Amino acid sequence: MKGHSIRIEVAATANEVFNYINDVAKWWGGKDLEGNTTKLNDVFIINHPGAHYSKQKLVEIVPNQKVVWLVTESTMDWLKKDKHEWENTRMIFEIIPKGDKTVLHFTHEGLVPEKECYALCHEGWNTVIKDYLFHYITDGKPHFLV
Repeated sequence: MKGHSIRIEVAATANEVFNYINDVAKWWGGKDLEGNTTKLNDVFIINHPGAHYSKQKLVEIVPNQKVVWLVTESTMDWLKKDKHEWENTRMIFEIIPKGDKTVLHFTHEGLVPEKECYALCHEGWNTVIKDYLFHYITDGKPHFLV
């Protein structure tokens, strides 16, 4: 299945990248995240009232290599056609060691140009992954204080 993909390269080990990804509240949800984000079958909710609600389930986890979330519920109040476009899409984080660096390949599988939210979600994920998560990994400073 196709989706929006982003690739970043960081000066960190695969283990460090894996641990930062799983500390979701520090780079994506902040105080708007509730639930757990580290073990298989963990469920967490991101709720930005009036804008975005999504429930993710951690469906695959391979330490230091891969993390996959399935969106089981979603509402984006600003959409006109289908406010639940994210449901049954997946966020896939693939971690690839490259010398003394690590490549993180993120794909929101199912987020395709035909979706109403594509343009804004594309922009949003670019900010979240290339800015918030990148700087959290490289500087160790969370984007959100929780």
